Amino acid sequence: MKKEVKIGITGIIALVILFLGINFLKGKNLFSSTSTYYIKFANAKGLSKSSNVYADGFNVGVVSDIIYDFDRPGTVLVEISTNKELRIPKGSSAKLDEAVLGGCTLKMLLANNLTEAYHPGDTIEGSDTEGMMAKAASMMPQVEQIVAKVDTLITTLNKLTSDPNLPQIIQNAELITENLNKSTRELNNILENNVPQLTNTFNKVGENAITLTNHLNELNMQATLDSVNTTISSVHQLMNQIQSPKGTLGLLMRDPSLYNNLNHTVQSADSLVTDLKAHPKRYVHFSVFGKKN
Repeated sequence: MKKEVKIGITGIIALVILFLGINFLKGKNLFSSTSTYYIKFANAKGLSKSSNVYADGFNVGVVSDIIYDFDRPGTVLVEISTNKELRIPKGSSAKLDEAVLGGCTLKMLLANNLTEAYHPGDTIEGSDTEGMMAKAASMMPQVEQIVAKVDTLITTLNKLTSDPNLPQIIQNAELITENLNKSTRELNNILENNVPQLTNTFNKVGENAITLTNHLNELNMQATLDSVNTTISSVHQLMNQIQSPKGTLGLLMRDPSLYNNLNHTVQSADSLVTDLKAHPKRYVHFSVFGKKN
């Protein structure tokens, strides 16, 4: 065999090995069959060829091509090559996940559809989600506010530490803490010594109240109430008799002649007593030696 033929065959073998090596480094498995799908995005977000395609965190394929639709601006078709055994259910979608240090990965969001699936060559809708950098950018205003507050806090701390009265303030704080500890110990002493006595006193008061309640329950309250009602009824009858014009007491209280007679009798008795005092001999005859003619 001629030397030139050997060199040509060696070069072809080297090119084949180089091609296989490059595709192997890209993640392509040249010895297994693949299926091709297209995913439509509005923004490729820096996605590059040979990027891995993940489903549930598992590498299921690679990005084989990225096509920009010049007829419809704002539309990017991403061609992916997946394992032949991968089944993509209808309703599935894909999203682009941006890395913090650059780059982008494609993640398949597989739907739970056991009846229908996409066929190779079909176009799958991609969801435009915000990456980590976009979320970080949206958080910047809040971060700036936090930084401003931290700066104000640091400035205040610097002023406080440079205050010449700081040692006195710390000493006063220590004194206040000591007083609080002392008050706490005294309070604990009160709780340990006086509270049990107060509790016993309250228990005794409660027991006495229960005893009094039991005695009240033992009393025949109904009989007492019946007796009181009977007394009140008797008083009502007496008052009715007094107020009745037909009764004796009513007549005595209502007849004016009784009052006049009593008044006349009293006046007569008064005149009699007056005359008796003035002329006792008219009414009393007494002699030690007998009757005198």
